[in-house]
Amino acid sequence: MKFLHLGDLHLGKALSNFDLIEDQRYILDQILYIAEKEAVDGVLIAGDVYDKSVPSEAAMRLLDDFLIKLAQKKRKVFMVSGNHDSDDRLNFGSALFVLNEIYISAVFDGTLHKQSFADQDTQIDIYMLPFVKASQVRHYYPDEDIENYEDAVRTIIRNTPIDKNKKNLLVAHQFVSGKGADPAFAGSESIGTQSVGMVEKIGYDCFEDFDYVALGHIHSPQRVGRDEIRYAGSPLKYSLSEVNNEKSVPLITVSAEERVKIELVPLKPMRDMRHIKGTIKELLDKKNVKAPEDFIYATLTEEDIINDAMGIFQQIYPNTVRIDYDNSHTREIEQVDISRIAENRSFPELIGDFYRLMYGCEITEEEMDVMRTAAREAGVINEADETDY
Repeated sequence: MKFLHLGDLHLGKALSNFDLIEDQRYILDQILYIAEKEAVDGVLIAGDVYDKSVPSEAAMRLLDDFLIKLAQKKRKVFMVSGNHDSDDRLNFGSALFVLNEIYISAVFDGTLHKQSFADQDTQIDIYMLPFVKASQVRHYYPDEDIENYEDAVRTIIRNTPIDKNKKNLLVAHQFVSGKGADPAFAGSESIGTQSVGMVEKIGYDCFEDFDYVALGHIHSPQRVGRDEIRYAGSPLKYSLSEVNNEKSVPLITVSAEERVKIELVPLKPMRDMRHIKGTIKELLDKKNVKAPEDFIYATLTEEDIINDAMGIFQQIYPNTVRIDYDNSHTREIEQVDISRIAENRSFPELIGDFYRLMYGCEITEEEMDVMRTAAREAGVINEADETDY
């Protein structure tokens, strides 16, 4: 049997001010084409289906359209919730979806649910672990010692009978690390020392009983610990850090006698994301301009700030996301010891120094008033004492 492994669709996500619905529709249509071409039996969707817990109508329609097309082609779907998803919203209608072999596990109810299938001599159990918190698992296993997320996951798996005579697949949304090394982040996740987006880190050896683990949460496609424990990665680039990523979808082939086979099928976006660097004259020279519809992050090397650089760029590259500078001023700022910069300095002094570093001149009183107003609204300073920062 063959399966496609997806994760981190983040339907409804925007890139700065740019709506990505059509880009996401384009990539999902490409995935549907791959599913048809490879004659897959099912699709594993490992969480963060939506970008927000309250998804937009456009995002919901897009998922609905994707699932309908999979059901029409008799492709099974196995989908779990991620930390960005609303459990109840993703779970809505799940009992009805089962009639079309769309299996959704969005709310943990104390059981690691599975679906069993057979194809000639291959028997497969597919388990679905939605995003859960340790407190939820304690509720169902009050006698277990559950202090952290890894304890919770191990408890769930330990209390699940797994038939090792079958091929066992798991779909999960976790922050899973290898021996002594964390997975490579894409940059569009919320990253902490022990967690990513509030998901605690667990070891990959939790999943030793499974022949393949379809993971979601990290946006860079990669293996963790062994080839069969894998992040599919997000199907689109969602941050500057991902400009050099090659996006793909894992094609999983499961047979009775062999190890799971994994092939990474490349994905090509409607609009790529690129980082370009140079002077504005170089970057906008006609002979250097290519794929102008791409999402562009531009780094300018001019020493002086260019007035309305974004407006100028968007005449050539309409989907310019961000412009920054790499020059002597910005490099000088990078050398500043941030931990000591605010010692015994007033707010006007700090802002004045920053302005001189960036623009090479003094800030005007009108500009300082604007900065004071913004700082007050952000709670950085107050009316009584402008040195509270």
